[in-house]
Amino acid sequence: MAGSPTARRRRLSIELKKLREKSGLTCAQVGEALDWSGSKVNRMETGSGRIQPSDIDALCRFYNTSDELREFLKSLARLAKTRGWWQVHGSGVPEWFSIYIGLEQDASTIRQYQCELLPGLMQTTAYASELHKTGAHMTPADIDRAVRVRLERQSILTRPEAPDAWFIVNEGCLRNVIGDRALMREQLERALESAELPTVTLQILPFDSGTYPATGSFTMLGFPDPEDQDIVYRDGITDAMYLEGEHHVREYTRAFDGLRAAALSPQRSTELIKTVLKEYAR
Repeated sequence: MAGSPTARRRRLSIELKKLREKSGLTCAQVGEALDWSGSKVNRMETGSGRIQPSDIDALCRFYNTSDELREFLKSLARLAKTRGWWQVHGSGVPEWFSIYIGLEQDASTIRQYQCELLPGLMQTTAYASELHKTGAHMTPADIDRAVRVRLERQSILTRPEAPDAWFIVNEGCLRNVIGDRALMREQLERALESAELPTVTLQILPFDSGTYPATGSFTMLGFPDPEDQDIVYRDGITDAMYLEGEHHVREYTRAFDGLRAAALSPQRSTELIKTVLKEYAR
């Protein structure tokens, strides 16, 4: 069973949708049979609302599932109500990003392209703090909470079952001075340390790479259970976009493969980071 509340909620929604589609009924038809609204059934299948175990019980009896499946889904519903470790930080984590953290915790693969900033999973405290101070109307307490969450997220790269993480970073991320040169030296040293982890691959997309297939930063998350579809994540200033489905995943996978081909090899990427690091030391 998936570990985070977000993943459990997502798995539950997937299973409920499969049961309805197998029955050949629409959300409206199921809702009418159970004296619910069709929108309630739809919300349960999209994970946009909390699901009570009693609702699961009613649905499973309607679909005539096995007792084992009914108890499993009810268990998922109960566990989906628990809070993730990141949610104790309150306003330091926006709701739209809280969803991403929950999915990230259960990912078996991470594919990320960053065109402006070093990846959050390899940021230092000072670098992350500077980013949160700029352009965000956050209190010092909220900034502190947000930074702590970012640092705690990084533990997934060193846990026993760490995800296979592949990062492609535009060269501008290395040369864009966040804070000051001393801060950037520390940050690039951290990036080099992260790149040495056995499950991490880091490539730099150089300025002279020519054209490449991307229009902004994005992350693709893959999951160990084949029933869990890959997700493409793109965030903004106040919200985020979660893309699922074969078409979206295929096109972003193609874009990532193109970026990977255009970027420097991991070894040459390390050499470039070291070169920029020396420039900051002057």
